Amino acid sequence: MSQTAISFRVDNELKQGFDSLCNEFGLSNSAALTIFMKTVVRERRIPFEIRVEPLDDTRDKAMKAFKRMREDAAAAGLQDLSLEETNAIIKESRYNHLK
Repeated sequence: MSQTAISFRVDNELKQGFDSLCNEFGLSNSAALTIFMKTVVRERRIPFEIRVEPLDDTRDKAMKAFKRMREDAAAAGLQDLSLEETNAIIKESRYNHLK
């Protein structure tokens, strides 16, 4: 089977850490990357999870938390703030944080 070279750049510290771990495993970095590539091809997937929270999911969670806080405040007899009052408090908080 013919072979080909792959060349790419990575952070020097990352490469040193990878080389060190491969050495502990008794593998060359080339052998480790070959194992990774063969696993990807065989399983037709990345063999670990790569994930980020969808923005909509994060927004939905934030809105639910906000609504719960409003319900808790209403149950405690606290008056709701208007949008303008809320923005003024946020602005004041940001300004005080900079002092």
